[in-house]
Amino acid sequence: MEFRLMASLQNHSSFLTRCLIVLMACACAALLEYSRPPLLERIDESIRDVSLRFFADTAQEKRIAIVDIDEESLRQVGAWPWSREKLAELVEKLISHHGARSVALDIVLPEPGSPSGDTRLAMLAEHGPLILSQILDYAPRQPALAQGELSGGDPGTPIPGSPVAHGFIGNHPGLARARCSGNIGYIPDPDGVLRHLPLLSHFSGRNYPHLSVRLLDCAGTQIPASMLQGNVLGYWRIPYHVSFAAYPVISAEAIFTGAVPPGFLRDRHVIVGASSISLGDRVSTPLAPFVAGFMVHAASLSGLLDLEAGKISPPWSGRLFLLGWVFATATLIMLSFGRMRAANSVFLLLSCATAWTLIALTGAHQQAEWSISAPLVAYLVLLLLGLPLEVLLAQNKTRQIINTLSHYVSRQVLNELLRSGQQHSLQPKLREITVLIADIENYTHLTSTLTLHDAAQLTKDVLECLTQPLLALGGTLDKYSGDGLVGFWGAPLDCPDQADIAVDAALTMLRQINMYNERSQSRLPAVRVRIGIESGHALVGDLGTTFRSTYTAVGDCINFSSRLEAAARNMPIPLLIGPETQKRLKRHATHAAGTIKLRGTATEFETYSVPRI
Repeated sequence: MEFRLMASLQNHSSFLTRCLIVLMACACAALLEYSRPPLLERIDESIRDVSLRFFADTAQEKRIAIVDIDEESLRQVGAWPWSREKLAELVEKLISHHGARSVALDIVLPEPGSPSGDTRLAMLAEHGPLILSQILDYAPRQPALAQGELSGGDPGTPIPGSPVAHGFIGNHPGLARARCSGNIGYIPDPDGVLRHLPLLSHFSGRNYPHLSVRLLDCAGTQIPASMLQGNVLGYWRIPYHVSFAAYPVISAEAIFTGAVPPGFLRDRHVIVGASSISLGDRVSTPLAPFVAGFMVHAASLSGLLDLEAGKISPPWSGRLFLLGWVFATATLIMLSFGRMRAANSVFLLLSCATAWTLIALTGAHQQAEWSISAPLVAYLVLLLLGLPLEVLLAQNKTRQIINTLSHYVSRQVLNELLRSGQQHSLQPKLREITVLIADIENYTHLTSTLTLHDAAQLTKDVLECLTQPLLALGGTLDKYSGDGLVGFWGAPLDCPDQADIAVDAALTMLRQINMYNERSQSRLPAVRVRIGIESGHALVGDLGTTFRSTYTAVGDCINFSSRLEAAARNMPIPLLIGPETQKRLKRHATHAAGTIKLRGTATEFETYSVPRI
């Protein structure tokens, strides 16, 4: 009862400890997800960057084209800055001759140029599909940056989550009536990589959309207002799901010379920018560390077009899914730790970590803003706390099992089992064993005159005298049969001299009983013990049920030993040995003790004993 109570308390304690570890892992994941420490954030972004580079679509982007003011254009057309007539001519060719759906000029013109050129650009921006660029400055400066004139903003209060700008660089007042103007200001991540853009920014009582948003808006494509809010920091994660090599990039010089095939740019959104090193418009992105800024606008535009077409999902945090995943898998892992081998449990943990990484990266491609590393850190907590706990519990359980087995198997046998590492040593097997059955003679009559306390004490003392020699000589205690016991040799380990050792144990038992009688003769009646020993084949092993395990032996030799013990009660000698045991004796001389008849049959067999008992 005490053992069961301790086991129940230990199971309850281990269950609570496992629950605590699961909660610690979940709390750790939640803390990292909501706090986003810079180191883990950088690790997350690095993992995303590698995934984006690996899975970027290389199929040609047919909705967008880029006209690049590159080094060749500067050599052929002239050094920068170009005249406003030249810029107007470039835009007019793209719209009228090539049929571009819209043209975004990734160039800010804060100072006026030639009147005729500015007038042409102003007319294109006011009445045509030309989208001008302006820059919002998000860094607080003294004095605030203010150059040119902003246009295209919508009056209103800041949309929740949208960033607030502190300054600007706009185009000169001659272009202030432009129908469409978009912001190209940005703030790179702490590691210098441009991964997010503000789709909507607030400055001086007005909200200004990003260039890509304004371009689609002017082309008749509406972006949902909820999409413009971006993530919790007000920024939209640029998908970068299209390889930079997939965007057709045409030299501006080719537009002027007519080298572009007719119809190639028709119905495309065209971004005009500069890759020339001398113009300095270079940024670092997940797909490439040093690219022209217009590639970022192209990637953003592709993402918005795919969002509008339903090819990608709107940004979502996925926090509830992340926490639910961590809780479910952490619970599964901790339950497996108590039921599976350590290697299998670690494999399950690694499988969950791998599955989460795949899910997280897939979600990242669908604009999920969750932390990739937070669940992985939670799994690390499980590994560092859960696995040592299970090792400790397993060691305690092993010690309990060893302690329990030591009451049934001698310490020598138990040590040998542990040393040899025999697997399935308790599985039922047919073994040759020698069985010893000992019993107190006239137990009922003997204890009828005693008090309950004295009767219990006598029984315990006598069984102690019988059990100690059995276990000391390597025997296995099968069971106590009320006032006696059943033991055997030959299982679970082989015992070549089992017959002689069984007789040694029987003689020691009888000596122990005589010594006990001498000690207690003044207050308790003398005890007489009868012993039967027989050898043979028996089925030995764990022959219990799902409710209770028991290591025992079943076979004729057990029945014969019981018959010998019962027959000894009617003989003047306390020890009877069966014929099979007598054949196997090497050290003990025996003499015939008469024949006995098996109960219910006509079969008789010879019995033996040893002299000087």
